[in-house]
Amino acid sequence: MSRSKKGTPRAHARHRKVIKAAKGYWGRRKNTFRAANQAVEKAAQYAYRDRRNKKRDFRRLWIQRINAASRQFGMPYSKFMNGLKLAGIDLDRKVLADIAVTDAKGFEAIAKSAQDALDKHEKEQAKKSA
Repeated sequence: MSRSKKGTPRAHARHRKVIKAAKGYWGRRKNTFRAANQAVEKAAQYAYRDRRNKKRDFRRLWIQRINAASRQFGMPYSKFMNGLKLAGIDLDRKVLADIAVTDAKGFEAIAKSAQDALDKHEKEQAKKSA
């Protein structure tokens, strides 16, 4: 009986796995191991990086939406967020952005509370300095 070496089936399985992962790629990248291996490795790098970038991108989107909605009520984003903090309203940016997009009246009420808290704080500051 001939000696059975483990290398070839294992290598073939690894190649098959990489080619399967490259399914849908363009040109030689989908069916040639060397090109597919490079493409799959690069795709994994992008995926790893973008799992972190996705969090940043969503935060930026939420801030843009909150800023646009708060400016309708005469407050830039920074003053709006400061007013929320002074008013004791603890809503994160994701929820605030969702409210801004889906519930204009609800956001208006939140903006009014933030504005009132800012006005109250400014009066207190003026009283202290005088």
